[in-house]
Amino acid sequence: MTEDYPAQIAEITAQEDRLQFERFTHDDALQLGLLLVRFGTERSLTITVDVTKGEQQVFHAALAGTTADNDDWVARKTRTVRRFGASSFLIGRKFKEQGKDFNEATGLPLALYAAHGGCFPIAIRDVGIVGTVTVSGLAQADDHALVVEALELFLAGTP
Repeated sequence: MTEDYPAQIAEITAQEDRLQFERFTHDDALQLGLLLVRFGTERSLTITVDVTKGEQQVFHAALAGTTADNDDWVARKTRTVRRFGASSFLIGRKFKEQGKDFNEATGLPLALYAAHGGCFPIAIRDVGIVGTVTVSGLAQADDHALVVEALELFLAGTP
């Protein structure tokens, strides 16, 4: 089955445009992280959740069944978002659309950067990216979808 990279890229780009904050505080980071942990607990998901503000890790939780490898994936995806200014899934899809391997094409080491779904930029409207929210433990499209679901609920004020 071939993937429709242009459609995925358009959808993720629209998500990034839509899912922006008016402000983002440490308490917001905590509440967003807890919402994702609640999703994981209620759905019996084996996930690690991470939220940063600036360079500071404000929230991190690893649910039962995760390993230190999930922490490594979180760090690698977060570095990718910080470097490229877009979600890790979007970056990965753009390279796949071009038929390129992200790490080979960029020269960035696989041990430090991963363009796999699950890390989403936290952006303040008319300001820019101020942090990240990351999930690791599911298939990359599912990691991304879970983060988007949480952001949609959080920004709608209905977590």
